[in-house]
Amino acid sequence: MNINFILYVRDQARSREFYAIALGMAPQLDVPGMTEFNMGPGCVLGLMPEKGIKRLLPDMPDPEKGGGIPRAEVYLTVPDPAVCHARALAAGARELSPLGPRDWGDRAAYSLDPDGHVIAFAERI
Repeated sequence: MNINFILYVRDQARSREFYAIALGMAPQLDVPGMTEFNMGPGCVLGLMPEKGIKRLLPDMPDPEKGGGIPRAEVYLTVPDPAVCHARALAAGARELSPLGPRDWGDRAAYSLDPDGHVIAFAERI
């Protein structure tokens, strides 16, 4: 089984650059309409322009009208969350909560990506 998580983004190029810096990796696919990052075996994080998804949602609210409203969270367990969080901030993320212990047993740091999606970098304590 493969799992693809796709975030709808306002500006594909800007989001590609943000995630390349924050994740410390180049995308595995970068074509007009879709950028994909290989997050591990069977897991892909995709970035699709909001305009691209509108074709599939003819009778639903326009995704562009939700810009800046947190609509998704990407929670990544990584070897060094402090480094990843610092890269995200350097790439333009807005910090929500610095790295610290969480009630569920992780240390995690939270920020907002350029489209307002919550991104967390965490490790098990």
